[in-house]
Amino acid sequence: MINTLKKIFGFGPKTDYAALLKQGAIILDVRSPSEFKQGHIKGSVNAPLNSITNYASKLKKETPIICCCASGMRSASAKNILITIGFKEVYNGGGWSSLEQKV
Repeated sequence: MINTLKKIFGFGPKTDYAALLKQGAIILDVRSPSEFKQGHIKGSVNAPLNSITNYASKLKKETPIICCCASGMRSASAKNILITIGFKEVYNGGGWSSLEQKV
């Protein structure tokens, strides 16, 4: 059960987010538009959690996706939704401000 929780919330081996971006990954910021407007990672795309399945239809399922939000909770949910609908490589980047320092 512990390993399952670690997977859900993105704890485990460290991910090289900068390398993923160089390989063509997309950063999906799943916060609300007003939160996104207050600050976000340059080049990220705002796809609020409540509309993630609609936005996902615009993406290729082979493209690596890095989800982020304010704290990592919504991005964990977004990751699980995207994996459930067939995306192959999805990461929970956690909070956008800490992810920004890693890319």
